[in-house]
Amino acid sequence: MRRRYLIAGRVQGVGYRFFARRSAARLGVSGWVRNLPNGQVEVEGQGSPEELESFEVELRRGALGSLVTEFAVSEILDEAEVARTFLVR
Repeated sequence: MRRRYLIAGRVQGVGYRFFARRSAARLGVSGWVRNLPNGQVEVEGQGSPEELESFEVELRRGALGSLVTEFAVSEILDEAEVARTFLVR
């Protein structure tokens, strides 16, 4: 299962991408994270439904110093696998 997350708020310049990578590694989620020019952070994660639910809880909580004000989730229907690791772009 794959999901895309768009996170807005104080999420750039506070270590949010590295927080997402650490959370993904701890939970067994693969995928990637990147900053967007509009100040949001985009994350794509792949894992079991349970892993992704736990990952979403972490992403909504955010890194120390971050403040998540908007959070959107969408399913990715393409079944192609993403990398077995979690990349910061």
